[in-house]
Amino acid sequence: MNNKTIEIINVMSLRGPNIWTYRPVIEAWVDIGDLEDSPSNTLPGFYERLTAWLPGLIEHHCGVGERGGFLQRLREGTWPAHIMEHVMIELQNLAGVQTGFGKARETSKRGVYKLTVRARYEEVSRAALLASRDMVMAAIEDKPYDVEATVKSLSELAESVALGPSTANIVDAAVDRGIPSLRLNEGNLVQLGYGSRSRRIWTAETDQTSAIAESISSDKDLTKSLLSSCGVPIPEGRLVDRIEEAWDAAEDIGVPVVVKPSDGNHGRGVSTDLNTREEVEAAYRLAEQEGSGVIVERFIRGNEHRLLVVGGKLVAAAKGELATVVGDGVSNVTELINSQLNTDPRRGENEEFPLNLITYEEDPTVLLVLERQGLGPDSVPPAGKTVLIQRHGNVAFDITDEVHPRVAAAASLAARIVGLDIAGVDLVAEDISRPLEEQGGAIVEVNAGPGLLMHLKPASGKPRPVGRAIVDHLFPEQENGRIPIIGVTGSRGKTMVSRLIGSLVRLHGLNVAVAGSDGLVLGQRRMDKGDCANWKSAQRVLMNRAVEAAVLEAGYRSILTEGIAYDRCQVGVVTNIDPEAGLPELYIDDADQMFKVARTQVDIVLPEGVAVLNGADSRVAEMAELCDGSVIFFSVSPDVDAVARHREQGGRAVFVRDDQIVLANGAHETPLMKISSLGIKGLAQRGYVVENILAAVGAGWALGIASDVILAGVETFDYSA
Repeated sequence: MNNKTIEIINVMSLRGPNIWTYRPVIEAWVDIGDLEDSPSNTLPGFYERLTAWLPGLIEHHCGVGERGGFLQRLREGTWPAHIMEHVMIELQNLAGVQTGFGKARETSKRGVYKLTVRARYEEVSRAALLASRDMVMAAIEDKPYDVEATVKSLSELAESVALGPSTANIVDAAVDRGIPSLRLNEGNLVQLGYGSRSRRIWTAETDQTSAIAESISSDKDLTKSLLSSCGVPIPEGRLVDRIEEAWDAAEDIGVPVVVKPSDGNHGRGVSTDLNTREEVEAAYRLAEQEGSGVIVERFIRGNEHRLLVVGGKLVAAAKGELATVVGDGVSNVTELINSQLNTDPRRGENEEFPLNLITYEEDPTVLLVLERQGLGPDSVPPAGKTVLIQRHGNVAFDITDEVHPRVAAAASLAARIVGLDIAGVDLVAEDISRPLEEQGGAIVEVNAGPGLLMHLKPASGKPRPVGRAIVDHLFPEQENGRIPIIGVTGSRGKTMVSRLIGSLVRLHGLNVAVAGSDGLVLGQRRMDKGDCANWKSAQRVLMNRAVEAAVLEAGYRSILTEGIAYDRCQVGVVTNIDPEAGLPELYIDDADQMFKVARTQVDIVLPEGVAVLNGADSRVAEMAELCDGSVIFFSVSPDVDAVARHREQGGRAVFVRDDQIVLANGAHETPLMKISSLGIKGLAQRGYVVENILAAVGAGWALGIASDVILAGVETFDYSA
């Protein structure tokens, strides 16, 4: 029976470093059935159909290593799993989720392949996987396929699950500095760093952003009062409770005035340059809908500006411009807005665009602006007549390099007075390159959680590295948000090794968490009694801000099915690889394949870190050359070839000589203690215990723990378990 189908039989999300790459991927097991006998060059019209649907495939280098490499493979003949890999990558790229990494490899079962693609957003990659299968089958069977609809669906999914552009910029800046990140919810709450050295952001708010300061900034009247008392120039104004009071206040202040919500944001409900009672009362009704109170204040002539202050320093500034249309004598105002303003590619509905689309629903003040000109949405302005549409809402034109130092100082002072570590300071001035006092300019608002997009993607001018400024504010130059992480893997012994390392670190004075096969322990407290050598438990540890160091056990199965829960570690321990090892149900059939699994722990050791490796296990010893950091070998015998060669090159090793545990640095040997003094019962039948002790001692040495502390830890450990 002919079975030319593609079946996806399993999909796993590897959310951290794995056997394929350092980054999260999804791994799909794909059964191509009888298509194993039908490579692409045997399928009439397949090449033409697929490349017509996805012309961007020409950019895929594939294993050929040059542009058009994948298409060459396609013409010469390749198999559906490999083709699906490239279709997945291209679909995600078209959907705005940049993806480059992919692999497709045969398994020991005929027709079954492991297909792996980088997964920035798991949901998008899973959807792209299904779409790639359907598209490849459609190309094989010469059926139509709606590529545009698929890309649109993936784009919408990506937009719903992705970090916002401002948050993503901060996270990217952290990654550039080697600071890890964990997403804590489906929104924009992100942890930068691990454990006790971590910080948290929620877009442009941080764990240093005071709740009191936020409350002050949301109360515009209180903010102005505080700024005024400290000598910051502000516009005169007051809070009003009734529409009748609005005009009274305007008369007292003197027209023109501004009417705005007392606790609004993003310019909503703000009306400016009001001169008549009718205008003020109409603006009051609008502002009342947007906030819990209304402020009437003096109108200051000039342009609106937004200054971003981070950690007391000005890092970016943007200016606003009026939005206008020019009549053609035929089109009404609404049509002019849509044809002359909303067609600007810089305008859009989401955060990706520096300018918003102008609609009456989004900004009702447009109607008031038109009314003051004697116009409405359906009015047809004469040809050549300029019509003002929007006075604010276009603060997206970079002028950072033009800001006068005294203006920057005033903005920084305003942020400090309110108490915000990150603030968007709104001011009005005719010339930002002159002090405010010289031109009658003033600071009108101080905002918490300011938008960053106007500085990242300005409508004109240079983008500013505001994400990096926020990261540098949270993490001074020498800090990277990392706690000591000790990763332990192996065929056996890893649980005891993890527990003993945890004891050494605890005696060293750190509040250490140990997540292993026998549970999760934080300090002296057992948090969980089940098997915690897994992704979920490790994430619990890394999110816990009480944790100063972490010992995280990872079994080979966990590495294969989940990936490792952290990006890099200070110490990576590999105890051994059982020569009979294999996980055939995961298509890992022998110890040689298991080597690729175990090496993952070594691949992620930091350049300043240490791999602690079993020198007596030839496969494990081979991993030394893969480590970015240094290596400490451990072995019961000092005469093992790998250990001897390592010492000849000045390397470190831990072994047993004449019943003594010895720390060797090159030719220099330092006895630590006698094995016999530990009084371990049944040691002759438990020879592996000595090897486990040596591995833990090596890890303690790698962490810089003093010899006397290591000695105390080894002597007091409970070996009866």
